[in-house]
Amino acid sequence: MAVAVTSVTAVPDDDDTPRTIVSRVSRADSVFRAVLRVGGLSSFAITGLILIFLLYRSLSAFGADGFTFFTKQSWSFVDNEFGIGGVLPLTVIIGAIASILAIPLAIAAALFISEYAPGGIRRVLIAVIDLMAAIPSIVYGLWGRYWFMPRALGTMGWLSHHAGWFPPFRLAIQQTPSAFVGSSAIAGLVVCLMVIPIITSLSREVFSQAPQGEREAAYALGSTRWGMVRTVVLPFGKGGVIGACMLGIGRALGETIAVLLIINAIYALNPHILQEGSESIAALIAGDWSSAGQHIGSSALFAAGLVLFAMTLVVNSLASIVINRSRSGAATAD
Repeated sequence: MAVAVTSVTAVPDDDDTPRTIVSRVSRADSVFRAVLRVGGLSSFAITGLILIFLLYRSLSAFGADGFTFFTKQSWSFVDNEFGIGGVLPLTVIIGAIASILAIPLAIAAALFISEYAPGGIRRVLIAVIDLMAAIPSIVYGLWGRYWFMPRALGTMGWLSHHAGWFPPFRLAIQQTPSAFVGSSAIAGLVVCLMVIPIITSLSREVFSQAPQGEREAAYALGSTRWGMVRTVVLPFGKGGVIGACMLGIGRALGETIAVLLIINAIYALNPHILQEGSESIAALIAGDWSSAGQHIGSSALFAAGLVLFAMTLVVNSLASIVINRSRSGAATAD
């Protein structure tokens, strides 16, 4: 193993000037550092190239529609009318439904697996969560369309009938079983099941890294198990959990195949989440790519992809800011 050679500059004994320590980096360390720099910078370069490519392919759509591309609620390859004014909010709605349901359930499951489950059950649960995270999206989509959605229609009707005072749960059409088919709520519930394993797995791993010494110190001071979790495990894992949640939100916003199989696609904003008709940007791109043609239609899809790309960058940037301000383990540092 290469060892860095350190030399110390000699100074007179009566001099109070601090000694200058010079560390000579070995050739192997220099090569290793260079490889790390190239690997780190390459991710930024690839991201920048993707952004430039999307911008270039989107110019025709933005030149034809301008800012109205973000406000127009229509999408027609026949009339060359393109706008994501309705699709963009629906994307956020589906992602919000999935995230609001998935985040508390995933954190609770991670805490149970990490802190409360017996050893044998813990190993089984970890394997099940990892298996759920590895299931392809299309399997979730098929399951959601042919098994979950027919069984969820009754629940959707019950919510509309008993909680219709809440505006998103109201229906703008007559309430029939078919009125709930392909809604944002059903798509959000299926995406929720896809997001839970990701957040649970990452959060559990963070919780398991909480310092054992501080766990035992909390018990020694008379703390209950929940008190130990609240004062040691949760503060230590705060940053990692936030990062896991942001990763789950990004997955929810960008989910494609499962949403495409479940929803009844529309291009106008539908604020009634229980009512049929929804769409997401990712599903729009996947569903309409074969009909896009070679010019303005494909450019409009690239423009929609650029918007989705920007959304994920914003989510990841916010996650980085929050994590940097709440360093994992800062509250329990020595």
